[in-house]
Amino acid sequence: MSTPVHEPSCRRDLDGVVATAHRLVLRYGDHTAMDTSTFVIPTHAVTAVIGPNGSGKSTVLNALAGLVEPASGTLQVLGSDPADVRRRVSYVLQSVTVAAGTPITVAETVGMGRYPNLGLWRRRSDTDRHRVRTAMERLAITGLEHKHLTELSGGQRQRVYVAQGIAQGHEVLLLDEPLTGLDLVSARTIDDIIHSERDRGCSVILTTHDLEEARAADHVLLMNGRVVASGPPEEVLTLANLESAYGLGAIHKTVGAFVDDPAHPREPGGPPEGLELQDRSSQRPSGKGRREPGQDAAHDVEHRDR
Repeated sequence: MSTPVHEPSCRRDLDGVVATAHRLVLRYGDHTAMDTSTFVIPTHAVTAVIGPNGSGKSTVLNALAGLVEPASGTLQVLGSDPADVRRRVSYVLQSVTVAAGTPITVAETVGMGRYPNLGLWRRRSDTDRHRVRTAMERLAITGLEHKHLTELSGGQRQRVYVAQGIAQGHEVLLLDEPLTGLDLVSARTIDDIIHSERDRGCSVILTTHDLEEARAADHVLLMNGRVVASGPPEEVLTLANLESAYGLGAIHKTVGAFVDDPAHPREPGGPPEGLELQDRSSQRPSGKGRREPGQDAAHDVEHRDR
């Protein structure tokens, strides 16, 4: 669990909406990654973007970050074109490749989060150093500050990248599958950051394969090449909507926590041939609150060859 520290709050003077899309279409060349979709993402909230592999989840984050321009329709972030507010949006990718032997330390990596605020020539101020130190404390990586990235485990590296993201001055934090494949300590630490950022007044938007993670959010975008539904989890994550998004005609009424398996890309019209998805929620120990982040998908979805 991360250590509580003082951190400036995000702005709270927005009108309740962090992003608005109207008949938005997103493409990479001739490939349509997201077909015509209209949705609103609320501010000061955790929004989960969930859907099968290839459904357009990461593309939505790229568009919100100003990295992909609309092919048609409109998208506004913080009331402006996404490209005009990039300094107010912090984007943490799912994975970053670091060449073996790259001489960059944890402290230097987190410090790079201040670059958008520094400009070309300005040197770091006491405020910049405080933001970097605070970010490292919140992600529990201060003891790793002199280590090189290549010396770290996958979970430790992900904490470093999230620390870099929150070190940047931001109002919106974008996270691409931040808990996938992490050890339990790293997953708990990052999950704590996700919800504490919201409590500071930031808007957090994350992609996920985990239904329980989506249920713990304030708002959900359910996708399958377009936005199937948008709204509070209890309204979006219904059996009918999940069947529409995943093509799972055999999905049980009590849906298991992991409705998509990253190891098996979704085939058109449903799950891969020979793969049966069964609900195992009745086999899990009873308990209240959110599902522990970082649990393996194999514990939630049973694969049975016919």
